[in-house]
Amino acid sequence: MKKIGVLIGKLYEESEYSQPAQAYRDAGYELVHIGKEKGEKVVDKNRENPVTIDEVPENVSPEDFDALLIPGGFSPDVLRSDDKIVDFLRNYFTLGKPLFTICHGPQLLVTAEVLKGRTLTCYKSIIVDVKNAGANYVDREVVVDRNLITSRTPKDLPAFIDASLKMLKE
Repeated sequence: MKKIGVLIGKLYEESEYSQPAQAYRDAGYELVHIGKEKGEKVVDKNRENPVTIDEVPENVSPEDFDALLIPGGFSPDVLRSDDKIVDFLRNYFTLGKPLFTICHGPQLLVTAEVLKGRTLTCYKSIIVDVKNAGANYVDREVVVDRNLITSRTPKDLPAFIDASLKMLKE
């Protein structure tokens, strides 16, 4: 079965997870939620909508996945303090497979030090971080740079989902 890994932690942005997740499931993908502790239930930033962590980075391989999703909210900031998650992301990124992230999601990419020379968009409060990481920031609803698809906020979700589904079909 086709699989998409979801790097997710507590206080994620609900719509940035649930809307792409549903679209990917509808397209025939299985989602594997990867986080800090297997079996942990993480909630969105409104402390609702629990998601159960299926795996931890040390139990899966980047090669296991067709794509990776990183929703925003506070989750990326929570996750980037975990070296195993950052290492998993860095190793995944070097494979050149599709990676979809929105809003604050690029914080994890900053910490993984993989943004030098890449073009992306993100939430306005992390623009300086993205630029300091060597990326070219552009203010658009969706940016596709090779294997990386980024968007700014939940209002950009339709374009984000369309671009990611298109990449998955290629």
